[in-house]
Amino acid sequence: MMSETSMAKAAKLQADYGAEQIQVLEGLEPVRKRPGMYIGSTGPRGLHHLVYEVVDNAVDEALAGFCSEIKVRLRADGSAEVVDNGRGIPTDIHPRTGRSALETVLTVLHAGGKFGGGGYKVSGGLHGVGVSVVNALSAWVEVTVYRQGQQHQQRFERGVAQGALLSTPLAAVDEGESNVERTGTVVCFKPDEEIFSTGISFDFATLAVRLRELAYLNGGVRICFTDEREAALVEGRHRQEIYFYEGGIREYVSYMNKEKDPLHPDIIYVQNEKDGVQVEAALQWCVDAYSDSILGFANNIRTVDGGTHIEGLKIVLTRTLNNFARKRNKRKDADPNLAGENIREGLTAVLSVKVPEPEFEGQTKTKLGNTEVRGIVDSVVGESLTEFLEFHPQVIDLILEKAIQAFNAAEAARRARELVRRKSVLESSTLPGKLADCSSRDPAESEIYIVEGDSAGGSAKQGRDRRFQAILPLRGKILNIEKTDDARIYKNTEIQSLITALGLGIKGEEFEASNLRYHRVVIMTDADVDGAHIRTLILTFFYRYQRQLVEGGYIHIACPPLYKVERGKKHDYCFDEAEKDKLIAGFPHNANYNIQRFKGLGEMMPLQLWETTMDPATRLMKQVQIEDAAEADRIFTILMGDKVAPRRAFIEAHSAELDFAELDI
Repeated sequence: MMSETSMAKAAKLQADYGAEQIQVLEGLEPVRKRPGMYIGSTGPRGLHHLVYEVVDNAVDEALAGFCSEIKVRLRADGSAEVVDNGRGIPTDIHPRTGRSALETVLTVLHAGGKFGGGGYKVSGGLHGVGVSVVNALSAWVEVTVYRQGQQHQQRFERGVAQGALLSTPLAAVDEGESNVERTGTVVCFKPDEEIFSTGISFDFATLAVRLRELAYLNGGVRICFTDEREAALVEGRHRQEIYFYEGGIREYVSYMNKEKDPLHPDIIYVQNEKDGVQVEAALQWCVDAYSDSILGFANNIRTVDGGTHIEGLKIVLTRTLNNFARKRNKRKDADPNLAGENIREGLTAVLSVKVPEPEFEGQTKTKLGNTEVRGIVDSVVGESLTEFLEFHPQVIDLILEKAIQAFNAAEAARRARELVRRKSVLESSTLPGKLADCSSRDPAESEIYIVEGDSAGGSAKQGRDRRFQAILPLRGKILNIEKTDDARIYKNTEIQSLITALGLGIKGEEFEASNLRYHRVVIMTDADVDGAHIRTLILTFFYRYQRQLVEGGYIHIACPPLYKVERGKKHDYCFDEAEKDKLIAGFPHNANYNIQRFKGLGEMMPLQLWETTMDPATRLMKQVQIEDAAEADRIFTILMGDKVAPRRAFIEAHSAELDFAELDI
């Protein structure tokens, strides 16, 4: 029962809640109030998203056929500049706002020419947050438009226009470089330090990944990327990279397969349009690959969660190649069809679709939802693929031979699983004997540490919090699954332990996060060469066996300290050489101190391991993320594949970054 006092308070609160309590945020206020809703985060990812939004506008001009060159500049003052030679943002007065179209686009949410019936047939920016959000989250934005013989300029500060649009005849501006026929847009902006909590410094490598990707997807568009910041100067020159690929996605597939052994030299290329949807695909199978690598794009946006276009591609590949297998007597009538994963083994493919009215699942645009695209991709790819293979019988024979080998290996793997049913991690619910499980049964709060050897496992088991931390020790170096068939994978004890402990299921099966027993999988190895090798082998296993674990952010790497520095009764842990040197530099000149270098986790006492590496309040941990799928695939092939020459070249190229004195102690 409520007391009279409680009832009176409730009545007063109800009476006080009226229209005046409803907040109405004007203009760009909602963006500055809740930036995470529009750009995902106020960390590095959100910061770089601002550049992507402006570049996407320039790329949309290229898609419309009006832009051939895009220049991106990281300026010395910390701002970013994007220049294109497109048509230029319209500057005439907008009938509804009474302001110029330029000011409307930069100050009104959801204003643009991409919502159907506008200036774009196909656009990647349709579901994007738009340049108005870039304006809202920047300390200042300066826009210059070259259009109809005029130069138009306007400045904005934190989303608010600073004065009216200034227009000047182009001939009066610059009689040298420019002329009255110049068109295009220049957007220069400096992110607001009040919004971006982790700083406003752009990372060259992060931006380069996206710009290179856009150049591949838009063959013939030249993208020039320059870093003019002082820290980027090399021998007094600015760092500059130019991305220009006339071959488009064919060159993208060649780049991804550079370190592999192609099954057929000619890349299978498909390009056609049906019902207003443009489909472009490039495919190549490789001898020395045991999994597929398919990159999907919709309107230049990477669809990491797939979608109807990827489904259409997988369906048509399975049907077409099974038809050829029967036609060329590779499969008898009584033989079962080859499975989709058998056919896609060793395949590298890039599929790019341009959809007039795209339906993405969620603001992050990671999955395409248009149901009609599935059938269109099936039809377009099916026709071109059939035609190519009819004229290249030697190629279809090689692809089918590899697919049949994959089918036979999968059957051998299935039989191997059945033979070891008692021990098998996939057919039994029995957990591996060396696993020290946690008491919690909630995967969301549970974490498992994969450690190297029994000594490290012993320290970790004693030092952990048994409520939510599980420990799985692995013996030595696990199998390198980059160059191993499935039959051997399922016979390997250490791999079996990993699969069972995590609840991963069978390779190639659709991954269900609900089956995962721990939502944080932590690789914890020694800080030496062997530890680094074991970590790479485990990462290779996750990337090739169940890549969605990595893409979903479940995989982490523990960072144990390298040094313990004792001075008197006080001690500090240092995670690298620089941290140790900085600490010692702060000591008095004649100070006595002792340095302990940890060779392995087994050397650490359980309490030390808990304090430094396992305690959520104090530990340092890195989440494994894939920023560039094509580059990640290529690096795994170089480091873990069969070919020695590319690995040697990689090591030689990066050896200058290593301190050989610290390499292995």
